[in-house]
Amino acid sequence: MNTPLHYLEIADLAPLLRTGEVSPVALARHMFARISEVDGGLRAYARLMEAEALEAAARAEAEIAAGQYRGPLHGVPVAVKDLFWTKGVATAAGTTVFAGFVPDEDATVVHRLREAGAIVLGKLQMTEGAFATPHPTLPPPLNPWGTDHWTGASSSGSGVATAAGLCFAALGTDTGGSIRFPSAANGLSGLKPTWGRVSRHGVFELAATLDHVGPMARSVRDAALLYEAIAGHDPLDPTSLLAPVEPCAHGSIAGMRIGIDRAWNAHGSDAEVLAATEAMLKVLADLGAKIVDSRVPDTAWHIAGEWEVLCGVQTAVAHAATYPGRAADYGPALSRLIDVGRATGGMRYQQAILDALAFTGRLDETLAGVDALLAPVQPFAAPTYETLAALAESPELNQQLIQYTAPINVSGHPALSLPCGTTAAGLPIGCQLIGAKGSEATLLRAGAAVQGVTGWHKAHPPLDR
Repeated sequence: MNTPLHYLEIADLAPLLRTGEVSPVALARHMFARISEVDGGLRAYARLMEAEALEAAARAEAEIAAGQYRGPLHGVPVAVKDLFWTKGVATAAGTTVFAGFVPDEDATVVHRLREAGAIVLGKLQMTEGAFATPHPTLPPPLNPWGTDHWTGASSSGSGVATAAGLCFAALGTDTGGSIRFPSAANGLSGLKPTWGRVSRHGVFELAATLDHVGPMARSVRDAALLYEAIAGHDPLDPTSLLAPVEPCAHGSIAGMRIGIDRAWNAHGSDAEVLAATEAMLKVLADLGAKIVDSRVPDTAWHIAGEWEVLCGVQTAVAHAATYPGRAADYGPALSRLIDVGRATGGMRYQQAILDALAFTGRLDETLAGVDALLAPVQPFAAPTYETLAALAESPELNQQLIQYTAPINVSGHPALSLPCGTTAAGLPIGCQLIGAKGSEATLLRAGAAVQGVTGWHKAHPPLDR
C-alpha cells in the first residue's frame, strides 16, 4: 500500500481487518511502536492503555477469524480525550485536582466504541477541565504541522494524535469550539453533533448545556463511522434525545441548499481564511449544490461575554465540590472562569438564558431555508502562540476568535469542521458546515462529497520526511 498503515482511513482499513490481511494485534503493536517513536515530541497522550488494548486486539482478531465481525470499527485502534471515563483507568480531565480519579465504569460513548469492536489505545491530553489553557504544571500537546502553532484548545490531544497517525480517530468534546478548533488546526474532520444527540454520561463536565461529544477523524467518512457508533439515546443520560439516529448515507449533493452570509464570514477574518472558505463554496457549487445568500442572526452578544456567563455559572456548579475548597490546585484560566460564574447573579444569568433562547430561535429560522450554512471555524488562519498571546491581552480579539463556534454551542445546532485549504506556509485551514438540529447525516453527506473530489484532508504533517 502507498499510504503508511498508520495513515489509512478507517473506511479503507476496515476491509483489510475483515479479510485478515491486517491483523488487529499486529496493528495495535504497530500503533504503540509509532507512539513510542513520535509522541515524545508531540505529547498527545496523557496515558496509554497498552496491556488492555492488546488484550482487546487479540479478542477482536479471534472474533473476526470466527466470522463474528462487528462492523467497520472492529479491530480499529482509537483513543479518547482524558475526560471520558475509562473503567479502572485514571481520568484526570487535564487537571491535577482529579489526577487520582479512577472510574468504576466506562463512559457510555467509550462503552459503545468497545461494543463496536474498537481498540482504545489510551487517554489523550487536554486543557485543564476542558477550558481554554492547560494546567501550568502539565505540558500541552504540540502541533505536528508546526510546534509554534496553536493545537486548537481543549481537544488538542485528540487532534494531534489523529493527525500524526497515533490513532485512527478520537473522541473529543466541544463547549465553545473544542472539536472544531483542533480539527481545523490539525487538518481533520470533526463533528459537533446536535446537543443531546450523543450521551454525556461518564463525561467530565465543563458546562452541561454547552458540552457536546463528537468524533475527530482524518476524513468525513471516518467521522461518520464513529458518530453512528456513539450516537443515540442513553437511559443513563436523561438529556439525550429519544429520536432515532438517521443513517449516514453518502452520495450526490446536487440540489442541496448551502447558505452563506459573506458579511458575517468576513467579520475580522483574514484573507487566507476567506479565500479558503470561497474555495470550499466553489467545490460545493461544482458538485451541484445551490448557493443561497443567507443572514446569520447577530452573534455579538455571545462574543461580548454572554457565552462566558453561561459557561462560567455552569462550570462553577460542576466544580462545586472542589472549588473554592481546593482553589490552590487550579490553574489561573479555569479559576478565573469559575470565579466569573460564582460572582454572576441570578438575574444576570436568566437574561443570558433568555438571550440564548432568542438567538436559537432566529438561527432555526435561518436554517429552515437551507440545508447547511458555510462559515469559517475561526477568523485567523493557523494562529501562532505569539498571536494567541496578543489575543489574550485583547478581550475584543479573543471574543472574535470564538465568534463562529461558541454561538453554535449555545444554540445546540450540529456543525461539521473539515479542511478547506492551506496557508501560504502549508498549514491547514478549516471551515464548517452548520445545520438544523438533527441534520448530522446531511452535513456528513456534504462533507464526504467534497472529500470525494478534493485532497485537502489527505495531507499529513511533515513528521515522516
